[in-house]
Amino acid sequence: MNRSKSTRRDFLKISTSMVAVGSAVPYLGWSRRAFADASAGDRLKIGCIGLGGMGTGDARNHAHFGNIVAVCDVDSRHADRAKNDPKISKGKADAYGDYRKVLERNDIDVVSIVTTDHWHVKIAIEALQAGKHVFCQKPLTLTLEENQLIRNACKKYKDKIFCVGTQQRSTADLFLRAVNMVQKGLLGEIKKITVGIGSSPTGGPFPKVAPPKELDWDFWLGPVPKVDYIEKRCHFDFRWWYEYSGGKFTDWGAHHVDIATWAIEHDKEGMGPIEIDGSDAKHPVPFKDGYPTVDDCYNTSHDFAVKCKFANGIEMTVDSRSTNGILFEGTKGRMFVNRNRITGKPIEEKWDEGKFGPEDLVRLYKGKPHEGSKTNFYRCIREGGLPVSDVFSHVQAMNTCHLAAIAARFGRMIKWDPRAEKIVGDDQAAALFARKPREGFEIPRV
Repeated sequence: MNRSKSTRRDFLKISTSMVAVGSAVPYLGWSRRAFADASAGDRLKIGCIGLGGMGTGDARNHAHFGNIVAVCDVDSRHADRAKNDPKISKGKADAYGDYRKVLERNDIDVVSIVTTDHWHVKIAIEALQAGKHVFCQKPLTLTLEENQLIRNACKKYKDKIFCVGTQQRSTADLFLRAVNMVQKGLLGEIKKITVGIGSSPTGGPFPKVAPPKELDWDFWLGPVPKVDYIEKRCHFDFRWWYEYSGGKFTDWGAHHVDIATWAIEHDKEGMGPIEIDGSDAKHPVPFKDGYPTVDDCYNTSHDFAVKCKFANGIEMTVDSRSTNGILFEGTKGRMFVNRNRITGKPIEEKWDEGKFGPEDLVRLYKGKPHEGSKTNFYRCIREGGLPVSDVFSHVQAMNTCHLAAIAARFGRMIKWDPRAEKIVGDDQAAALFARKPREGFEIPRV
């Protein structure tokens, strides 16, 4: 195929036709440089929704692979800054405050969603319905029900590529090496996993004040109940409120629980823990019936060790007290991995020597060559196939993360049927399976 004569439309047609063959497609030169050198007609058109700190960084990365023609944020300061960022659109993108304006544009091929967690799934499903390929930051979901809704949507719109922002899945010398070692049985039978995800901050009471004039507070809230503006509820600090996120359970859990679940191959539909014990968890404010009793303080758990038991006997402890990272303990050896190091006797003695090569990276990458997470996403758009950070495995990890948060909120053991995907024998805990959205902000069922 002569790339100089091809068009963006041709490439999109090719990607649609190749989804079914996935890894059978030969490796083509979809490097960042190749995208940068593409002619204007070849370059994908991208819309970026959510442009805070993480959203800005993601937008700058997306700009290597296409032209960012639209930026959107409910805080006009963020949208204006991104519009004029020389590494994003150099003043050429249209700026919006309503994401629907981005989705209704027929010229946009890809959307990047880096909003607060409570908006992710609604926007993502509507983006798929609008015919867009989707990149969405982690944690993808706010509730157990949302895991099902986004999975169903991705099954229906299987011609669209959906990538989750779990970039740890692309770190070959650390996390991929660890996953390979576990999956090949080099540590023996895994008995215990400790997932250290750190402590949420505590704070408050915070003052209720008027929102900044540049911020559409009502639209920022969207699907969740309307409340008075508190600066610490918004932007980065939304993470420490169960109304919008899951604290460290979903913030760092979306990374480390994901790697642990992948390594023990419990990342398929119908798998997961069967018992989740949240009895060793504390919160910075009083709770009643699973809900915080004050509305002006951070409320996510800040001190916890939640034990998740799997049907095969593996016990995974998700805690705030251990070193950030993942400790795997098997019958033959122990191994620790985080973003800075991979350690333990199996690593020091190189137990995986000759057993972790390029073919293993291709296997872990679902038949694609190992490369950066965003390059992998855009390769999949061109060639078809699932990205390494796919929705289907991600929601399995998020089931565990949400269950850990629910068990912690009640401070007791809950039981989960991973095949039926239901909390069993506890109607009070089961009521947190889903949340009723504010009228006018319903999530599409597809």
